Formats: sequence, structure tokens, C-alpha cells
Amino acid sequence: MTRDGLGARERNDGQMCDERGAGCASRRAVLAGAGGVGVTALLTGCQTYGEPTTPAAAPQTGGSAAAPADASPGGSAPAGPSAGASGSPAGGGEQPPAPAALAAVADIPVGGGKIFKAEGVVVTQPAAGTIKAFSATCTHQGCTVTSVKDGTIVCGCHNSVFGIADGAVRSGPAGSPLPPRAVTVDGDDIRLA
Repeated sequence: MTRDGLGARERNDGQMCDERGAGCASRRAVLAGAGGVGVTALLTGCQTYGEPTTPAAAPQTGGSAAAPADASPGGSAPAGPSAGASGSPAGGGEQPPAPAALAAVADIPVGGGKIFKAEGVVVTQPAAGTIKAFSATCTHQGCTVTSVKDGTIVCGCHNSVFGIADGAVRSGPAGSPLPPRAVTVDGDDIRLA
């Protein structure tokens, strides 16, 4: 009896044989061999996970700079940093610009806070001069918190309530505190860190 249409057949004792009865192997041996091929393929794929696909270029020493590998066929390299007014390349040791200020300290009420939906953060001032920040995503079901009042952060979706000083759950279905977010205070400006 032909089992797969390719001329192989199974004998009554579970052996897989070709049409002539030669080259018999048990089903277990056939399956083990196929499994081994799959494991080998899986391990081969894992050996290169996360490794670069092209070798790193050796550093240039002296002479003129070579064109980058992704330069256009005409030989011109993509535009890079240009020299500034002082003659040094832009960014040469300079600090990147600070992120835009979220708010001024004076904009955050003492004993309250303000929600910044676009940035996904709620900034609070539990005591004068103490600035805290937390994720604005409620830990219950992922709604954005809706208000800051009476020393608490409130999620209006299911009425979870969190403390403004530590993000801890005060009441409601949420079981985890709001994760803290890093902010810096630069003068009167509050910025995400």
C-alpha cells in the first residue's frame, strides 16, 4: 500500500519501505531524522542572532577620508556635519540640545499636578519644590489618567486612584503603582530626562 504517493509504503510492522521492500526504516526513525533536521536548522539560525551581517570597517589612519560604504555610485558621499562658524565640525564635543520643557515649576500646583497626554506623563508637586513624575498610563487596563485632584491622580476609566507623591494605588481596581518617570528641573523648567 502506497502511503505518500512517492513510492514509499508502510509494512504491517510499522516499517517504511520503498516499492521493492528495500531501505526499510521505522516510523520512529523517520520522525527522529526529520526532527533532527529541524533542530539543526533552528540552532543554525540562532547562532547568528544579533550579530552584524557585514564586517565592521577598519579604522582609517592618516591620508584622506574614504567615502562611506553607502555612498552613491557617482562617488559623492551623503551630506554630513558641516563646519560651524568657528571652523570646528558641528557637534564636536558639544552637548545635544536639552529636550523641550514640559512646564514651569510654577505651572504645577502644590498638592496637585498636570497630565501631559502627548508625552504620556503626569507631573506632580506633592510639596513646594518637590517635583515627581509618573507614567500617565493606568496600570489597570492602560487608560490615560484623567485628573489630578485632592492629592491624588485619578483614572476615570474605572476609578483607580494613585498618590501624587509615590504613584501608589490608593483605591480602585489597579493593583500596581504608576511607574515613575525621570524628569529634571533646570531653573524653573521641568524636562523629561
